[in-house]
Amino acid sequence: MAIYFIRHGQSEFNAAYNGEADPFIFDAPLTELGFQQAAATKADVSELGITRVITSPLTRAIQTSKTIFDGIAPIEVRHGHHELLKFSGDVGRHPEELRADFPDLSFDNLPLRWWHSHEDEDVQVLAEPVPVFQKRVAGFVAELENITSETIAVVGHGNAFQEIIGFMMNNCQVHKYR
Repeated sequence: MAIYFIRHGQSEFNAAYNGEADPFIFDAPLTELGFQQAAATKADVSELGITRVITSPLTRAIQTSKTIFDGIAPIEVRHGHHELLKFSGDVGRHPEELRADFPDLSFDNLPLRWWHSHEDEDVQVLAEPVPVFQKRVAGFVAELENITSETIAVVGHGNAFQEIIGFMMNNCQVHKYR
């Protein structure tokens, strides 16, 4: 049994971000290139025997999961390994909004606000403190340790995976975690 990490494909935020100014693309979806990367990854993972997929609730991760695994393995939406909230692209959406876009998936286990929250509703993007992010990701990793009898794919984000494995994965890169 194994656990594979797969970073999402290129998002509209990834394509627009110049390293300086936030392009304000909230919950950024995949670009056409991102969908192509995911389709190519589908062939790469076809022989891994993946029986379950855990995806982040951010749209780019869900789209990557569906492109690779729809009809192959059940997709479960879970939070905890979602992106470190630093930019607009890392701000999530309420489960009802996600359900409208992805009616075949369950969002019942998500709180209404599963991304980093703050008291000031006038602030569009409030960065998540790194210690809060680290604690959140550590909790997710602890949950993964309970999975011992399945071969699963975890579709998520660069900063979360970097926190776990120590390096930044490329878009749609597959890494065997365990």
